[in-house]
Amino acid sequence: MVNTRVNLSGLPLDNPVIPASGTFGFGYEFAELYDINVLGSIALKGTTREPRFGNPLPRIAECSDGLINSVGLQNPGVNAVIDEELPKLARVFHKPAIANISGFSIEDYAYCAERLDADDRVGLLEINVSCPNVHNGGMSFGTDPASAAAVTRAVKAVTKKPVYMKLTPNVTDIAAIAKACEDAGADGISLINTLLGMRIDLKKRAPVIANKMGGFSGRAILPVALRMVWQVYEAVDIPIIGMGGVASAEDVIEMLLAGATAVQVGAENLVNPWACPRIIAALPDAMAKYGIDKLEDIIGGAH
Repeated sequence: MVNTRVNLSGLPLDNPVIPASGTFGFGYEFAELYDINVLGSIALKGTTREPRFGNPLPRIAECSDGLINSVGLQNPGVNAVIDEELPKLARVFHKPAIANISGFSIEDYAYCAERLDADDRVGLLEINVSCPNVHNGGMSFGTDPASAAAVTRAVKAVTKKPVYMKLTPNVTDIAAIAKACEDAGADGISLINTLLGMRIDLKKRAPVIANKMGGFSGRAILPVALRMVWQVYEAVDIPIIGMGGVASAEDVIEMLLAGATAVQVGAENLVNPWACPRIIAALPDAMAKYGIDKLEDIIGGAH
């Protein structure tokens, strides 16, 4: 019998499949469709210090094998997440969740991390220094090694939970930024967030999205994600959560061979709400097909 278990910095997962932040709400919404306890964990919707309405409409544009979004971190704020969203999730999901934190200052990140550190329903903090859809925050911290390291240090100072830094692909040297985060104390790296893209309405002769540009995700970006996971695995000695275009059990195996310990599924959830359980159900047969008895044995196995 195959073994799908993996471990993220002391957080054990029954399998490596995790719905990505921003594509799964706060998780409990999907409990109406299936038993979400089959999931390895859940990366919660991106959370900020204060409530955010998000960006103006329209903020979604379709693409071949993907989509562009510019939602802009719409969320009720960290206090409402702790007081309202996490209790709803705990009623239907009996595993630790991954809290995704965004900010507009280092102080914002630290405040949210300290608040979520005290919550036993959260097993790991994913620090988003990579959102392309907000101004003066998010990606602006993740494009410079020194800034990414400063956020890492500030968060590590206020939490005992594992801290995974979520990085943007919109840089020239992803490995240097990952290494800076590791040197600043990060327990792991999450990558990649969305690529920066746009669509133009031919009739209006104007960008489709009100924000002009947004985050491009979906199956089309898998090769880019794999390349960056590979590069970061070569550069750091901490675990990686790989994401970007994952849509099948074979994609999960490919991500692990590139160096990921666990995998997040993003845009595919928006196309098919049952994507994650179907990938999990298909993993044993895919492992058997490629002679894999234990997933942990193949992490980084292509290097």
